[in-house]
Amino acid sequence: TYGIFIQKLALTFMIFFVAVTAFRILDSAVEVTRIKSPSKGGPLKGIVQVVKIVIIVLSTLLIVVNFMGNSTAWAIFSGIGGMSAILLLIFKDSILGLVAGLQLSSENLLKLGDWLEMPKYNADGEVVDISLTKITVRNWDKTYTSIPAYKFIEDSFKNWEGMSEAGGRRIKRSINIDMTTVGFLTDQQLEDLKDVMILKPYLDSKLEELKKANTIKGIKENLNTRKLTNLGTFRAYVDLYLKAHPSINNEFTLIVRQLAPSSLGLPLEVYCFTNDTAWANYEGIQADIFDHLLAALPMFELAAFQIISDTNEHTKSVTDK
Repeated sequence: TYGIFIQKLALTFMIFFVAVTAFRILDSAVEVTRIKSPSKGGPLKGIVQVVKIVIIVLSTLLIVVNFMGNSTAWAIFSGIGGMSAILLLIFKDSILGLVAGLQLSSENLLKLGDWLEMPKYNADGEVVDISLTKITVRNWDKTYTSIPAYKFIEDSFKNWEGMSEAGGRRIKRSINIDMTTVGFLTDQQLEDLKDVMILKPYLDSKLEELKKANTIKGIKENLNTRKLTNLGTFRAYVDLYLKAHPSINNEFTLIVRQLAPSSLGLPLEVYCFTNDTAWANYEGIQADIFDHLLAALPMFELAAFQIISDTNEHTKSVTDK
């Protein structure tokens, strides 16, 4: 009797150590994959966790069969089979996580190191861990957010990695023009603007075009004739300025357009892409561009629309006194 018990105990230890060894091999495979190919380390970790669950179930089954015999063990597991609904409920997150992980991996939607934005869960940062049941994001404020893996299938999220891979980051910002400053350019203004080197070829071309169009004799020179406006010329200048800017990627869409006017003025929108996707560099490039454009407005006899606050009005009245 003691001999049989010792044999069963020895077999149990063997099963246990085989399972532990398998765990160590799987963990090593994940670590090696993570070092050699960081993008595959995350999805592989979820698959390995499923394999570990299978190993635990099989090891437990073998140990029970070893101690209780086939008939008793199968009777126990038959009873457990009747509790499958409860087991499915217990492992719901794991099953859903596995399905989500496989879908995210197969479609290359998410990987370690990606910049992820998911406002619903206040997640905005770098993906640092992808497991069977959850995905962990280290936010830019150095906090961590853990999101159930299956939520990435149910809810929407934004992955900024495509921007980094494409080599361009979008600028989409408007300057609201005070519509009371929009008007036709005078001859003197045109001469002054011809001193702007990147604008001179455009003005020469447009003036030649207008000269040919305004050849009808005997008409009064007012709205009957075509003229250049300061806003249209400024829009052309912005387009030329951006195309010549060393930090703008000209392989992507570049548009300078008017949006619908409102009580806050006439928005002139700049839509383009920088060739540097690093956050700090991108913000610096964008700020420099709009610093220049705002400073250039007076040269075109234009002004940016701005609501005057009560504080500014009070300060102005005190100054006048």
